[in-house]
Amino acid sequence: MHNTPVNLSELPIYQKAIEIFALSQSISSYLSEDLSGLKEDGSEDTHIYFSGDIVQQSVSLVPEIENIERERHSDRKHRHLASLRRLTNTLYKNSYRLEKSNSNGKDFLPVLRRELKKFKKLQHNWMLTL
Repeated sequence: MHNTPVNLSELPIYQKAIEIFALSQSISSYLSEDLSGLKEDGSEDTHIYFSGDIVQQSVSLVPEIENIERERHSDRKHRHLASLRRLTNTLYKNSYRLEKSNSNGKDFLPVLRRELKKFKKLQHNWMLTL
């Protein structure tokens, strides 16, 4: 446990979470332009929802990191850690789902997954310091 308050913006995992959020937002806006039109049969492209999901999940990374850093009770800290792990894994899965979409934006998804891999590594090292 930390005795001294941590400046979150100096934590590599925090910085990477912000990068992932920015990247997810860019990918999502790129994809939504391609996916927002209706198909020939008048139905929506279901991949549009996954593009919103990656933004929702990535925007939740930073608050979870903040919660973990602030939390003093070990059981609640572990719940936030589990939530962070779930968010990261879901983001990863949704990036693969989006790769099946009919959009040029899908070319950026491997970049997102590379950043998520780096995030997972940072997450593992950071968890050892908690």
